[in-house]
Parts: sequence; structure tokens; C-alpha cells
Amino acid sequence: MGVKKIFSKNPIDYKKLRKSDQKLPPKNFFKKFIVEEEQIHETIIHKIKNKETKTSGLVIFIHGGAFISGPAEHHWKATEKIVQQTEKELWLLDYPKAPETKIQQICRNIDMVFDLALQNFKPEHITLIGDSVGGNLIMTLTQRLIERKKEVPKKLILITPVFDSSLSNPEIDSIGEKDPMLHKRGLTSAKEMCADGLDLKDKIISPLYGNFKGFPQTDLYIGSYDIMYPDAKLGVEKMKKVAVDVKLKDGAKMPHIYPLLPVLPEAKKALQEIIESIQE
Repeated sequence: MGVKKIFSKNPIDYKKLRKSDQKLPPKNFFKKFIVEEEQIHETIIHKIKNKETKTSGLVIFIHGGAFISGPAEHHWKATEKIVQQTEKELWLLDYPKAPETKIQQICRNIDMVFDLALQNFKPEHITLIGDSVGGNLIMTLTQRLIERKKEVPKKLILITPVFDSSLSNPEIDSIGEKDPMLHKRGLTSAKEMCADGLDLKDKIISPLYGNFKGFPQTDLYIGSYDIMYPDAKLGVEKMKKVAVDVKLKDGAKMPHIYPLLPVLPEAKKALQEIIESIQE
């Protein structure tokens, strides 16, 4: 799809990346599921429920896209499988993007969505799932909730998340040539567009530098051919030091967001594990 070529340029061509965005649910969703849409502030919430089962909880899915694009087709495909195989309502968020919107405002939107979720569900019935920067936004949300002494969700599922937006870890360079999707140059450009002059190591955009104490159960999927891999390992170490129940799913030779890439047999297995974890 030429994704790596797009991510190899600085400044990144975010308009070109957005050409693969899929903003609306696929047409078959309206036949198979109950589909509703709600807007809170600048975020569109696509609420998807299974017609055949009684809802027993909520999954909030915060998609990736380097803060500048999305959601995309693979997010909808994962949504379809999750709703089909669980008894959960799923909210897929289309939050505002950079460069038009900066990280502080994006985070305010995420906070408002979680506040809305708490009006309808108990926190112990809420699971957060996010890929790439979606995982980043889930972690920074949880850190803010803990700082403000608010209740946290039951579980976090992080799919190849961005721990450190500065991408300054020297180990990243050795993985860069193996990564078939991402390049440090374009990713840094995208993060700078979102940060708007803020230090890329600020915890609002780099949860690695925040506190993980008090995090709920966390499942983390990361592939060894992903430039996010070195920082994910550091993040897991920090979580374990403060007694977070974190499970690392280490995908050998797997690329970025591999559980959402159904052409890979390892992806199908990982996505099924995610669904089973949600249904627990």
C-alpha cells in the first residue's frame, strides 16, 4: 500500500495518508448490528451493538494513525469480529486529528468520551483497546484518571502502542530497516505536528515518562519488526516495577499493528486472543 514510503518523508504527507481513511461503518454493519452515532465535542462515537446478544459491558476502541489519520478499514474489520464474538457494546472513536488539532485538545476529547462512558457503564465493565497512537491515548488517559483520583477501566489492550513520541531510543535505528511499514522520519514529523512545539517527551504525548502505578490489567501486543518494539519493552519493565498485571504478547518478526492484519496467521491468532480477553 506504500505506507512506508509515506512514513519516510518529513514533513509527512498527512493528506495522502488520509486517503485510506474509512470514516463510516461498512454497509453490512447496518444489517448485522445496531449502529448509532453520537458526537461529543469534536469526537464522533460510532456505537455498535450485537442484535442477538444482551450487552454486558463496553469496549472503547481508540484507533491509530499517527495522530493524523483514521479510522481505516482494518479498524472496522476488528470491530466487526469483536462485536460478533462478545457480548459487549463497542464505541469506535473518530477523534480530531493533527495538524488541525493538537495533543491537548485531542486528550480533552478522549477524557470527555470516558466521562460519558461512566454515565452508562460501571468502570469494571469497561475495556479500552487501542492500536499505535490509540494505545498511547489509552495510556495517557489512564494516567490522568489516576492523577485525578478517578476510577480506571477494568482492562487495557494495547496493540503495538506508542510509548515515546520522541523516538529517541537508539535501538530503534537497528529495527528500522526490518520494519515494513514505519519509518522514524515520518513518524517524528507526525508527532511534531500534533505536539505543536511541546517537548515530545512530555507525558501527555509520551506515556513512557508518566506513572504506571495503579494501572489495571494490561495486555500488550508488539512485534519484533516494529520500531515501537524497544520502547514497548521499556514500558513493560516500568509497569512491572510498580506491580501492574501486564501480559506481553511478543510477536516474533511481526510488524506494526500485526493483530489487525488478517493476512497473517499470527494476526488471526492474536486477534482471537484479544477477543477472548475482552470476553473474560
